[in-house]
This record gives sequence, structure tokens and C-alpha cells, in this order.
Amino acid sequence: MREIEGWMVPIPKGTITLRDDRKKESWTVQIEPFLLSKYLVTQQLYGSVMQMFPSVFVGDSRPVETVSWYDAVQFCNALSQSSGLDSCYRVDLSSQTIEFIEGAKGYRLPTDAEWEYACRAGISAAQYGPIDDIAWYEENSNATTQVVGLKAANEFGLFDMLGNVWEWCWDVYDPVVYGTYRVFRGGGWCDASRGCLASNRRRSHPAYKIDDLGFRVARSL
Repeated sequence: MREIEGWMVPIPKGTITLRDDRKKESWTVQIEPFLLSKYLVTQQLYGSVMQMFPSVFVGDSRPVETVSWYDAVQFCNALSQSSGLDSCYRVDLSSQTIEFIEGAKGYRLPTDAEWEYACRAGISAAQYGPIDDIAWYEENSNATTQVVGLKAANEFGLFDMLGNVWEWCWDVYDPVVYGTYRVFRGGGWCDASRGCLASNRRRSHPAYKIDDLGFRVARSL
């Protein structure tokens, strides 16, 4: 898959402090160097790997949406296999069990901490530029997704980290309160500017699908 290989951007090591406003808690995470796709996974890429086209807003270069967390994990494994890489996940959908395979170097979802670290790209502000320059959101999206990569990138060279569609991450949000609910990040085309923040964390059941939620892929180094 030469397309995705050319999309992968090296993200340097560092630290990030995350905050959960619901629980009023903060924690610091050490980030090891990794690769992250500069674009959201497009419908063309998703369809070429999975032979499925689930999106509501159709367009090859638009982000894939209406995909669950389970769908995203299975795509990562299929992309790894088609690229000659080891799969990162052990999947048993009959029991809804997904396990990360330690040390695997294939494609995977970014962690919650990796996502925010990559989104901020060394900038302390919750938006890495003027919102109309960097994101498709409620006021400029025309109530639809848009072709990836049309807005300005952040300092790491990543596009659409805010707006266009929300992005699934690997992490469970709060297993004590929400069970298997997974984190998603970034804001989408129907969100107000205040929803498109590097710090904004949302969650839903891993089977959840909606037309403003997609993903991008990462790889460990």
C-alpha cells in the first residue's frame, strides 16, 4: 500500500499532560517516537482494503465515516496484512474481545495521549491555528465532510486533526463508569468551534457509528 506508506509522518518523542474535565483529573504521559498518517483514512483507501464503502457523504478523497471502533481495528489489521506487516490486534468479534499485540509494528489506532500530543505539535493552545484556517466545522463545512488535506496542517505536518470528522483512538475511556466505551477526538463537521479542541475527549460504545466519526492510523517504531 504505497499510498499509506507515503502518508506516514514521524512524530518525535516527548510528554503530554492530559486532562479529563468530567473527573477533574490530569495525568502526564511519556510519548515514544511513532508514525501517524498525515491524513484521515479516506473512503478510497478504506474501500480498497476492506471492499466496503460505508460513508454517508460519498467521495474518494473524503474521510471514511460511519465506521465503528471495531471496523477501524479490523481495517488496521487488514492494512497491515496487505502491506506485509504483522497485525497489531488479536480480534475475536464473537466475544467482542480485542487485544493489542505487544511489539507489533503494523498499523494501529493512535492512543489517546499520542493523538493529543500529535495534534498540539508543541503548541500549548487547544487549537493549533485560526479555526477557519485549520478545520472544517459547523460554520464552514456546509453540513458535510470535506476532501482531506485542504486546510492548513499543524507543525508536524498533519491535516484535519481538528474538524472534518472525529477520530477513534485505542483507549478505553473509563472502564469503571463506561465499560468498554472508547475515546474519540478532534471534533467534526457539525461541531461548533468550541468543540474542535485538542483537549476535547469524547467516548462511545465501540460498535457506535455516525457520519462525523472516522479515524487515522499510527505505527510504532
